Amino acid sequence: MRTSVTKRLKNIFMENLLLFTTIFGVAFGFIVGFAVREAHPSENAKMWIGLPGQLYLRLLKMMIVPLIACSVICGAASLDPKANGKISLIAFIFIISTNALGSALGIGSVYMFNAGKGEIGQHESDVEGTMHAQDIFADLIRNVIPDNLFEATFSQTQTNYKIVQTQVAINNNSTDVDNNVTMATVPKEKKYLSKGGNANIIGLIFACTLLGLASSSLKSKGKPFLDLIQSISDIVIAVVRWCMWTTPIGVVSLIAVSVAGIGNIEDVFAHLGLFIAAITVGILLQQLLFMSAIFFGITRKNPYKYLLSIMKPWMIGFASTSTAVAIPEMMSACEDKNRIDKRISRFVIPFSVTISCNGSALYIAGATVFVANLAGVPLTLGDILMIWIMVTVAAMAIPSVPSASIMTTVMVLTSMNIPVDDIALLLAIEWYLDRIRTTSSVVSHTFCTAVVYSLCKKDLEIVDNERKLHRNSTGITIIDGDDDVEINVKNGNIVNGFGNGSVKHPLRESADSLV
Repeated sequence: MRTSVTKRLKNIFMENLLLFTTIFGVAFGFIVGFAVREAHPSENAKMWIGLPGQLYLRLLKMMIVPLIACSVICGAASLDPKANGKISLIAFIFIISTNALGSALGIGSVYMFNAGKGEIGQHESDVEGTMHAQDIFADLIRNVIPDNLFEATFSQTQTNYKIVQTQVAINNNSTDVDNNVTMATVPKEKKYLSKGGNANIIGLIFACTLLGLASSSLKSKGKPFLDLIQSISDIVIAVVRWCMWTTPIGVVSLIAVSVAGIGNIEDVFAHLGLFIAAITVGILLQQLLFMSAIFFGITRKNPYKYLLSIMKPWMIGFASTSTAVAIPEMMSACEDKNRIDKRISRFVIPFSVTISCNGSALYIAGATVFVANLAGVPLTLGDILMIWIMVTVAAMAIPSVPSASIMTTVMVLTSMNIPVDDIALLLAIEWYLDRIRTTSSVVSHTFCTAVVYSLCKKDLEIVDNERKLHRNSTGITIIDGDDDVEINVKNGNIVNGFGNGSVKHPLRESADSLV
């Protein structure tokens, strides 16, 4: 009996070896970070400490574009166009709703803790440049349809700004007709489109969806293409799984360098303790209460059991601060542990990763109110409503890379005419808040997949049954004892069956009478 229990515990440990070593890496990373910080490391020392973590992220990001492209093509090709439209609509409604919920939770949690009240002082911002709200939405729409599919794998359209000197006429109100106008040079902001350095994931998803649907509509002509894409997808997933075993080393490096880089940690936590508590409580409520309630209300399944099944991608999201890096493990958790159809998971997860950032929505909304409190800017009910709407929509344009929410926070603050100087305080605790908000996005992506599958499961079964009926629409199946005999009828003649007529069988006469 004792041997059986020991063997079972050993099997559990071996099956979850990566998860346990990752948890150990997180704890060890904090220990190393605080120890190294006491030695006041130089920038070069911190560079070498963080180098393994950078290599870990580069190793995984290297495979993200081919993984998403192949997964979306195969997923779209496996779906009926009508079913695909319903899946996309349900996923989009879920994403918008959870982004709105996250934004509201962020605002409510900061007000609940009364974070940011009092004088902390002015700080110089480390964030350069601003973005206008309308431009970030316009960029999102432009990137949906890339003008160059290959270029979309490494760059996306982005609005930039520059200051140009413009000559303007000034009326001097002089009685002299020749001297009543003078020219003056004034600076003017001019915006232009350029190519950013990040892959245009949403454009790739759109293009790959079209390729998958087209290859499916061509049936036999598209099958060789789909076979090739499926083979590439399997190879990429195998490579990613090998890379995942470097996670514990990457975790130690990433967390250690983040902690070691903090300046005066005592003062920072003294000033930002309430804000950290507010965001942390908001994230916990989001994952354990509100998202779980939505999950249970729609699927009628235990949400906490489901949460345990996604602990591996949850930990990877926490360690890497990027949901895109956790895509393979999210797919594995949905497909292998929760028996979700691959046609759903391999379409919904990349789609959700692209435009769903409810953890970031919670953080951005809370950070906006927090900075407004620090700056002493009073916010009316109308201002709160505007922040809520703006963050809900802007969250769909945040790339799944570390610290991308800072620029969006600056955009919201600028749009609301709130001074951005105090946002530098947030950069000191970005290493922690970025990680916990990423875990909420991981939960959202996997919950969205389960919800869509629950609502579309019957549609997929109908599609499968229709395809089976279509394949058998030209055949008649006759059961003779233990034999399952299929005789296909075409143009009034029996074209196959028992040796195409060369073999006599008692049921051939019945089949002949049916022709």
